[in-house]
Amino acid sequence: MALSRLGGPFASVITGNLIQLGRAVVTSNGRLAASTSTSIASYALGVAIGTVMLRGSLPGWRLRTCVVASVELLLLVGILVGWLITSGSPGTGQALFLLALAATAMGLQSAATLSTGVPEASTTYMTGTFTSFMRAVATDPHLIVAAEAGIARLLSLLAGAVIGALILKFAPLWTPVFPVVLIAGTVVLAAALILEPSSPKPRPSKS
Repeated sequence: MALSRLGGPFASVITGNLIQLGRAVVTSNGRLAASTSTSIASYALGVAIGTVMLRGSLPGWRLRTCVVASVELLLLVGILVGWLITSGSPGTGQALFLLALAATAMGLQSAATLSTGVPEASTTYMTGTFTSFMRAVATDPHLIVAAEAGIARLLSLLAGAVIGALILKFAPLWTPVFPVVLIAGTVVLAAALILEPSSPKPRPSKS
């Protein structure tokens, strides 16, 4: 949605946005420069806010992580509302505002996923994961099994892009609903698992 309807930049891939920003400077494309700058700054803000909220938290998915994900969910709901208000065709200023919300949400998501302590757990950029996978293929195919979590994330990213593109093509007004449902489901499931009472350990019998 950000690529096709919100000015052209990514909501989270800073490498691509920096390239777009450089191209905008050379071609004097003010609109592209504004959108890429907004995306980069908003993503940075999201990472900073998420990091501060999670400061001091132990690695893993904690209640504080659910709070960060809930803030991301609120931003995604804001995008949904703005998308519906503009009938899926936001003007330049409206698109910049929605892009800022999306990039901030993705920054929060990055901070949350990296706080889990899982190596290369990011859900917003996959270059490192893909590089590790290809190195395993080139050096020792047996290492591919060890990279199966990264492969699953890559395939999930591809599936999400395909689903998002299909929704945007055939039911554009429903496009922001997809990420809202995914993040809401994640928050609810994670909170339920965290708050689930652990079964009491049996007391040793006295002989």
